[in-house]
Amino acid sequence: MADPRGKGARRSGGRPPARRVTVDAPRAAAYDVLKAVRVDGAYTNLVLPKVLAEYGLSGRDAAFATELVSGTIRRQGSYDPIIDACLSRPKLEAKVRDALRLGVHQLLGMRVPAHAAISTTVDLVRARVGVGPVGLTNAVLRRVAEHDLDGWVRRIAPDPTTDSHGFAAIAHSHPRWVVDELARAVGEEHLDALLAADNAPPRVTLVARPGRASPDELPGERTPYSPYGMVLDGGDPGAVPAVAQGRAGVQDEGSQLVAIALAAAPLAGRDERWLDVCAGPGGKSALLAALAAERGAAVLAAELQQHRALLVRRNLGRADGVLGVVTADGTRPAWQPETFDRVLVDAPCSGLGALRRRPEARWRRTAGDLDDLVPLQRRLLAGALDSVRPGGAVLYATCSPVLAETSGVVTDVLGARADASLEDVAPALPGVPDCEGPMPGTIQLWPHRHGTDAMFLALLRRT
Repeated sequence: MADPRGKGARRSGGRPPARRVTVDAPRAAAYDVLKAVRVDGAYTNLVLPKVLAEYGLSGRDAAFATELVSGTIRRQGSYDPIIDACLSRPKLEAKVRDALRLGVHQLLGMRVPAHAAISTTVDLVRARVGVGPVGLTNAVLRRVAEHDLDGWVRRIAPDPTTDSHGFAAIAHSHPRWVVDELARAVGEEHLDALLAADNAPPRVTLVARPGRASPDELPGERTPYSPYGMVLDGGDPGAVPAVAQGRAGVQDEGSQLVAIALAAAPLAGRDERWLDVCAGPGGKSALLAALAAERGAAVLAAELQQHRALLVRRNLGRADGVLGVVTADGTRPAWQPETFDRVLVDAPCSGLGALRRRPEARWRRTAGDLDDLVPLQRRLLAGALDSVRPGGAVLYATCSPVLAETSGVVTDVLGARADASLEDVAPALPGVPDCEGPMPGTIQLWPHRHGTDAMFLALLRRT
């Protein structure tokens, strides 16, 4: 039917029809993920695949959207001060800031031409926010484009000669308290390398569960330290047949080494019953079960949260080497004392060792979180020592290098009881160089040295 207003007719009020704005799918998807992370508290690694599927993105478009999301969230501690420096008024609507962050990352962190980064961000704001902030968006991004990232950091960050941690917080986009904690753990001379590694996109690592799959079945290149790992060249790991069948999985090499270290710890006498105290989501449990099955042992996987216990069951499937999966509190064991021969405590922690893998984590954690986490970690380790038989082994691990969560917990627990001692865990991982932990006999892995998450490992023996 013809338009009754006739060709070129105006809308009521004499205004011309609004221009239909087309936003390219990868940038629209990235914006939706940022909004979900900010508004709903979503986790990037969980929401991103769903949004990519909704937009039908794959290949280069999916890779572009992934880098746009992850890089923007990682670097927002650098980008927000830059945006603020380009504003005449300090107040900025949150959804406009989301779009500006995406634009700034394209300008300063990706190889996107300035005109494309600016015009597509302007279109994004017009489509998702409205016409009002379009001029502001254009003006801010044009100012941002006047300098590269290093140039902006020199302009907005504190003087590194008088406030090195303040400078590092802006330059490497970490909260100041995180910079302080990581500096205590790694040392000032290695701090910049660690912070830079936190901002590098991690490669996907697969694990071939022994007895069920061989690394030769998996694409990619061998991991340097785990005999079961392969670094994926690219593509969807879920499309790898062994992964789809549950015979292999996605697992950081550092996480693999935790399970390997517990299984390799020397043990006299019975070696039949193993326990994973904090099993969710089940990656370490699955590797432990495969290792246990090879020697006629089996693992009980315990997880406090029911929805995570379901993930553990899904990860383990019907594999050999599994005693069962239980919903249980490791600080108040439901099983009899001295039941198990080997126990893993992969304790809930700040997660500051996996910042490259969880881009939003650095902005959600606070220094106050340690006040709750550290006492919980102590109780879990104490419960694990109660659960293991005399002569048995307990491996305490955290995906955090923060000293309060690592050596602090081990020292406090051992100081409170006379029936446990610390043993050297290094012989269990003989091929890993330069991994000395914060106290003798412990191991600390690092992303900038080992290409893994910053896993801490301590081996304790029940006497």
